[in-house]
Amino acid sequence: MTRVLLKLSGEALGGADGRGLEPAGSASLCAEIAELVAAGRQLGIVVGGGNLVRGASLAEGGCDRVTADQIGTLGTIMNGLALAEQLRQHGVSCETFSSIAVDGVVEVFHRDRAVQALDAGKVCFFTGGTGNPLFTTDTAACLRAIEIGADLVLKATKVDGIYSADPAKDPNAKRFATLTFAEVLAQDLGVMDLPAICLCRDHNLPLVVYDMTTAGALARIVRGESVGTRVTVA
Repeated sequence: MTRVLLKLSGEALGGADGRGLEPAGSASLCAEIAELVAAGRQLGIVVGGGNLVRGASLAEGGCDRVTADQIGTLGTIMNGLALAEQLRQHGVSCETFSSIAVDGVVEVFHRDRAVQALDAGKVCFFTGGTGNPLFTTDTAACLRAIEIGADLVLKATKVDGIYSADPAKDPNAKRFATLTFAEVLAQDLGVMDLPAICLCRDHNLPLVVYDMTTAGALARIVRGESVGTRVTVA
């Protein structure tokens, strides 16, 4: 696989409790990414903003939902800038794009410029979600993956794949090695939100859900090894 899109939760950049920005917590991830880039792989990254602010939580507290999502969008930009800077310290060239204009801070997303940056060996961060409220960063990740012509979407989680139920609550939960998008939708497995799953399905874009805490998992997936749960059209 030459070009992949990695979806990270904001918690991946946080401390032990998944909050704030803690560079030590994502050091091993940066090292893995640096190895992939050195091997000639092209990588786009979408990071959530949950370690800094959650729009849904703000909305539950009484904040207007559109305003809450706009606040959450700004959190994803902060996370993208932070992780890009950390990668630069590992010798990786990065380019950060945003779906919304933040003049003097980050470049507005432009597909052709993003593809040029990827071809030049830069890791590209796609921040700001889709640029619209009410859409998750999962949807943004799948959208950007389609736009840049990615071979695969990777969703990094803290579990080793997709289960029939929450494995932390149900000891009999079954882990799936493979699934189809139709099965994910029919069983309501909650891998990603509905628009994200439908985008991948409709554009025949494979998805892999894996445990980001497993050392070397990212590189193994990109090499084509079976890690986590792979979701395809058929």
